[in-house]
Amino acid sequence: MATTLAGAGPRLWAPARQRPFRLLWLGQSLSLLGDGFSVVAFSWITLGLTGSTLTLGYVLAFQAVPRALLTLVGGTLSDSWSTRTLMIASSWTRAALMAGVGVAGLTGHLTVWMLCAAATAFGAVDAFFQPARVSILPSVVDKDLLTPANALLGAGSRTAAVLGPAVGGVVIALTRAPVAFVVDAVCFALCGWCVSLIATRPRPAAAPKEDAKAGQDKGVERPPSLGARIREGVVFTLRDPRLRTVVVLDTAVNFCYAGPFTVGFATLAEQVLRGGSATLGVLNGSLAGGAMLGTLAGGALGGRPRVGLLVAALAGWLGAGMAVLGLVHSTPAVVGTVLAMGFAIGFQGVFGLSWIQRNIPQEVLSRVISVDMVLGYAAAPLSLIVCGALARTSTLALFGVVAGVLALTGVAVLGSRAVREMR
Repeated sequence: MATTLAGAGPRLWAPARQRPFRLLWLGQSLSLLGDGFSVVAFSWITLGLTGSTLTLGYVLAFQAVPRALLTLVGGTLSDSWSTRTLMIASSWTRAALMAGVGVAGLTGHLTVWMLCAAATAFGAVDAFFQPARVSILPSVVDKDLLTPANALLGAGSRTAAVLGPAVGGVVIALTRAPVAFVVDAVCFALCGWCVSLIATRPRPAAAPKEDAKAGQDKGVERPPSLGARIREGVVFTLRDPRLRTVVVLDTAVNFCYAGPFTVGFATLAEQVLRGGSATLGVLNGSLAGGAMLGTLAGGALGGRPRVGLLVAALAGWLGAGMAVLGLVHSTPAVVGTVLAMGFAIGFQGVFGLSWIQRNIPQEVLSRVISVDMVLGYAAAPLSLIVCGALARTSTLALFGVVAGVLALTGVAVLGSRAVREMR
């Protein structure tokens, strides 16, 4: 044990000693920082132009819907094309979009329709970046470094997610809203530049299929259509019981994350704990801080634990935490519970993602990841609606229902031997 603990620090930072990983870490962090900027910038400038929260909802929806619809396409293309090239093209396209909006705003020519068009294009292009940024890692570091590499990337992502909106708000407060778009454009441009400098490893050649061989023997190439490749990725994910479990848990966590940690936290802070916005900030900070600690702890420990048991443990842990949030009305107890829940999410997430990257063939990896992402995108709005309705009854009803969903998920995970033995 002493040897394990002594090697935890060097193990965690081992990927950072490699230049390609450092460039990937910086590029991803800049991109996610830009995402945080864009949310604040779009929100503030829309309200400034129209004063309408309904219009703001439309603008944000124009960004979210194409991202959700095109993520499977982005994941499919990432399996056919270079993930590095897709990341570069997406980053520089988003930089051009944000620069255009910023210049239009600074010159007084920006309209609501231009904002809607830019938001739609931004969401569509971002759908090609997100699966690629996850699936590129096995071509940057060795398999035995995937866990600490994911931990460092996760820590950078969580930091950027917190800093992006905060810094964006400061920039807007000190200057003007369009300036935030210009800064946003610089972040995406730098991301593309960092990724362009990465020397990735050659992708392993996929084993040819029988029908493909037959086509080649006849001198005719029949590459599968985009739709066929998307279906292939979905079927591959659903046929593997281990993948099904990881995807179902991720979807359940997204469902239990979006509503309870937004609607639920706001209801707890205002109606139960009576602490207002300050308490809401503490709850969100505790969740983010716990996730950061869990991510780093998972990367430091490394190894290949039984991921299936970690998956079940996470579901049970989060379910117990939700039950506590519904029953306990003490601010310190609630904050401690949220911190522990965040830690579990970060800890398991490192090993779950590393397992996927290590065990899924490279030629289908991005499609599997995109299936997981799309289900998460679908679960989030449903969770907000359901939790919003349950919150009108009581916080106990809200968190109790979510606790039940998580408990059933944990039991289902334990029911599969193949899943329990995942490493």
